[in-house]
Amino acid sequence: MSVRVAIFEDNKKYRDSLSVLIDGSPGFSLAGAFEDGRDATDKISKCQPDVVLMDIEMPGVNGIDALVEIKNKFPDLSVIMQTVFEDDAKIFEAICSGASGYILKNMPPAGILEAVMETYQGGAPMSPVIAKKVLRLLQLQKEQPLVTASQTFELTPREKEVLTFMVSGMSYKMIADRCGITFETVRSHINNIYKKLHVVTMTEAVAKAIRQKIV
Repeated sequence: MSVRVAIFEDNKKYRDSLSVLIDGSPGFSLAGAFEDGRDATDKISKCQPDVVLMDIEMPGVNGIDALVEIKNKFPDLSVIMQTVFEDDAKIFEAICSGASGYILKNMPPAGILEAVMETYQGGAPMSPVIAKKVLRLLQLQKEQPLVTASQTFELTPREKEVLTFMVSGMSYKMIADRCGITFETVRSHINNIYKKLHVVTMTEAVAKAIRQKIV
């Protein structure tokens, strides 16, 4: 029985090369290949893959938003993120959003197949450089002091709700839809959260919320 793999990749040349690699390798079969993350769950429902290879940077619906959508509907489906950049923020966000692995696109073909099989067997493959960054992020979190009971950061109930959704990996649009508010209102809440938590990025806000158990 072969491992069925679905590919989400906007670069046609790379998508085609991955498709040939997967479909032409013993023990693997191509379930589907898609140019973007739109309607990701519908595509997954139709092609029923065992593992998904997801490009993190795609126009329209990016890889992380597609990942969140997929994990919400198919929590047990393994999704490996692929990227050409060693971006700490993207790595942290993808892992928090439920990625099963995180590899660089310059990995040799054999390495990609190994990563897919490792994920299928329950592992969590990462390119060596990515693994080092993850370890460093975890070490940085451990070095930060935990919040005391008196440190509430004075977040409003709505701001705590928005922060909770940020931790779960939701995009601005998804938070707006869930809360029944506008995109701009979400942006305003998040700006207030940044000020109160003394951070400047979503990754820092999510890391602080997790580390100090704010939500």
